[in-house]
Parts: sequence; C-alpha cells; structure tokens
Amino acid sequence: MFKELEIYLKRGTDIMPYVKVEDLSIHYEIEGNGEPLVLLHGMSNNSQSWKEQIQELKEHYTVIAWDAPGYGKSSDPAEEFRNFKEFARILNGMMDQLKLEKIHLLGHSMGAAIAIEYCCLYPDKINKLILADSTRGAAALTPEENETKLKNRLFSIENLSTEEIAEKRIQALLSPHASEKVHTRVKEIMTQIRPAGYRSVAYSLYHLNQMKSLSHIDVPVLVICGELDTVTPIKESEAIHEELINSRLVIIPEGGHLCYQENPEKFNSSILEFLNDIE
Repeated sequence: MFKELEIYLKRGTDIMPYVKVEDLSIHYEIEGNGEPLVLLHGMSNNSQSWKEQIQELKEHYTVIAWDAPGYGKSSDPAEEFRNFKEFARILNGMMDQLKLEKIHLLGHSMGAAIAIEYCCLYPDKINKLILADSTRGAAALTPEENETKLKNRLFSIENLSTEEIAEKRIQALLSPHASEKVHTRVKEIMTQIRPAGYRSVAYSLYHLNQMKSLSHIDVPVLVICGELDTVTPIKESEAIHEELINSRLVIIPEGGHLCYQENPEKFNSSILEFLNDIE
C-alpha cells in the first residue's frame, strides 16, 4: 500500500510528485510516515497553505496535500468542472495511482465539500473524515443569493487581477487576531489562483447541496470551525454536524475562516486527538 509513497520519499526533495489522472497532471506534496492523511485546500488556496500542518502531522502520518485541478502546480481541466463530484473523481484517480486503499481525509472549505463528496462516492476508502470551516453552498442560500455569489465570483476572476482579488478577500478570510506574517502568506498564496480552477469551484459551489447525503456517512467525523469565521460561520458547521450520525464539533478560539493557518497549534492538536482516538 505504501510502496509508491516510499519511492517518492526516498527520491528526495528535488523531485516534485505528480500523477496523471485522465487528461490532468496532479501535483501533491508528501512527507512523513504512517497511515495516509490527505489534505484538500480551499477555493483561494493550494497545497502550500498546509505548511504548518505538514510540518507537525508528518511526525505521525504520511501527509499528502494535493493541488486541485486548476490550482497550484496541477494542470487546468480542459473543460471547467460544474460540481464537486468531478473533483472527487480526480482525487480518487490520484489515490488509485498512489495505491492507497484507505485514507484519513481532511478538507477545508471547498475542500471539505470535495471530502464529503468523496466519502459518499467511495465510502470504503475512508477511515476518518475531517471537515474544516465547511460550506453548505447553495443549500444555505436563497436562489437570488446563490446567483449573486456566482456572478460576483465570476466577475472577480474575469475582471480583477489576482492581487486585487486577494486584497478584496483577505479581510473576510482572516480574523482581526491574525498576525502580519499570516496576512503576507495568505496573500502570496491567493495571488496564485487561476481562472480555470476558480471558475470550476464557483460553479460547483453554485450547485452544492449535500445535506441529504450527510446522514449516510457512517465513519467518524471531526467538524472544525474558526470562532470568528465570517465566510462560513459556526452555524454552517453546526448544521452539518447535526446531520452527521457520528461527529464531534471543535471551535478554534479567535480563528477566522483560515483558522488552520492562524492557529495551527490548536488546529493540529485537535486533528491528532481525533485521529488518535480509538472509537
């Protein structure tokens, strides 16, 4: 199961791991040893945003952080995706290439939506599921609000520079307690977004409604949310938590939407406590 992972790790840091899935080249970061823990980033991020998680969690797990199609060093889809099932299908292709039969899966924001979709489509491949700052997408909005969000996202990626998008969004993504170092890092990563990935996620969020699927997830689930998250407030995570049959909810004090970057110590300790807990 871990043979291909070991090969990549032994090659050293001069090799960037990629796998070919359908017509896409998918890049991922990989470090550590042990059971595989796969990390899925959010709409304005890529694998680089998980730096603090990789550094600590690699001591306990083989940590794999992908760049979603259209993000980071992964290639763009030939046709933009319209729902998160398409992301989940590519993720499964990556898992197959790495010969991973069963994983722990952690997704943040849109990554959490992909994680839920993956868990529903491939339930036998999940040990434990972690959903951070989750979104209900269209399920939490009126049709008019949903339409407006889509139009605003498409307008931004089509008419603004990535620097302008970052400046526009960063205050909403971070709490007032975020350090200047975190601000700088978040802006640096956000300026790397590309139209193909951003638009694919915008459309997928527009079509997102997973509420009826949640009660079918029977693996242990940890739901995490930043206390001061204004993008996907605590009520979003609470609504998802209430529909799950085997979940626990953890709030990161003074954390915003990117609580895993603002307070990695509390975030990481919550992850380890959950994964180490024997059900």
